[in-house]
Amino acid sequence: MADIATRFLFTVTITVAPALVLGATPLGDRRIVQITGGSFEGPRLRGSVLPGGADWIIRRSDDVLQLDVRATLRTEDGALVNMAYRGVRHGPAEVIARLDRGEAVEPSEYYFRTTPYFETSAPSYLWLNKIVAVATGCRLPAGPIYDVYEVL
Repeated sequence: MADIATRFLFTVTITVAPALVLGATPLGDRRIVQITGGSFEGPRLRGSVLPGGADWIIRRSDDVLQLDVRATLRTEDGALVNMAYRGVRHGPAEVIARLDRGEAVEPSEYYFRTTPYFETSAPSYLWLNKIVAVATGCRLPAGPIYDVYEVL
């Protein structure tokens, strides 16, 4: 078997509204964070993150945040790309408390990984429909930033 290799795809910066807190549900502590905008840039594509997507977050009983995100990207040449990803964020309780208060925390202090998938009908970006991607994230007060990599 071959080792897994990756190639940098882009960095995406997402801005978000304050969380809508549903509270304790049968699945966990639920909050919904609406996407207000953002941008992405990489060697093969760049553009903006459109308002209107959201992250349906569950804080599980083991204190892991489980992410479920849908976002729409618009490339600089006008193509629309749906980006959906799931992921997890966790770390020491004091680090997560600082993130929850909106403080900037070094990404090395917590684990934040996602698995983006893409959907588009734009001819020049059809290759996105055929790849698997992984991302490392950091959470800033204005929203998350991810470095996204294509798995080769």
